Amino acid sequence: MVSWSQSERSTIEDLWDKINVDEIGPQALARVLIVYPWTQRYFGKFGNLNSVPAILGNSEVIAHGKVVLKALDKAVKDLDNIKTTYKNLSKLHSETLNVDPDNFRLFADCLTIVIATKFGPEFTPEIQATWQKFLAVVVAALSSHYF
Repeated sequence: MVSWSQSERSTIEDLWDKINVDEIGPQALARVLIVYPWTQRYFGKFGNLNSVPAILGNSEVIAHGKVVLKALDKAVKDLDNIKTTYKNLSKLHSETLNVDPDNFRLFADCLTIVIATKFGPEFTPEIQATWQKFLAVVVAALSSHYF
């Protein structure tokens, strides 16, 4: 179980309140698909992912990026029960979708880059450290059914 200081809780919640899910989610997922093209194999039904413009303009990528980030809201709202929150999602990705669990880490890294780009100097090293701790807990929870 992870313990969160009040400062960490506030940092996560304050940053989350500034994030536009409809903007950041699609950018983060598109970045994953562009930077790590082998991840595209899980999105075969999304249509054309053959170029950067195709990925960035793909309505399925945009929609799924929003879904992924909206799911992160559940963790922000229940920091003490993240593993339980993502139990079924972990099982789905493990047993049904057969997604390599390392993809959760890749998404978390790309999400952090997108947020850093969006907020610039406001995304201080201290905020980043707390945010990455949070994402590490989310990634562990999403990966929990694999092990």
